[in-house]
Amino acid sequence: MTRFAKSALAALISLCTPLATPLGVTQAVQAADLGVYSDDDGGVCGQPWVLNKITSRFSYQVHHVPHLPNVQITDFRRIHQHRYLAANETWPIGRRYCGATVSLSDGRDRTIWYLIEEGQGFASIGDNVEFCVSGFDRWMVYNGRCRILR
Repeated sequence: MTRFAKSALAALISLCTPLATPLGVTQAVQAADLGVYSDDDGGVCGQPWVLNKITSRFSYQVHHVPHLPNVQITDFRRIHQHRYLAANETWPIGRRYCGATVSLSDGRDRTIWYLIEEGQGFASIGDNVEFCVSGFDRWMVYNGRCRILR
């Protein structure tokens, strides 16, 4: 099976089986869903599906990237949207740039930056979320200190 086929199959399975997450992830997501929303949380940036997706993908990242500490996201605070680029004729993808502070299971707080791309989910269904937790971008995917998502 090719690498592309494996990643497509994994994405499809994760979309079809939302209850197939490890118990620790489910507990972290529930903790993040409790009372963290306010009127100024950036609307879409604080929606449960966004925070759940980030929490799940972060858990996958710390288990599969070498030399990262084994921690979970336990809470989101100070959720805000700091930029919105609406879709238009020259740029067909709307983007929301969001930020927050996350509490990790080791007791530390970290800054998280994330991007919600409208209509860029699996097979162009739904929205895509890209995120970067400060200190966890080991391979500099987001150009060090999460600069790309700020």
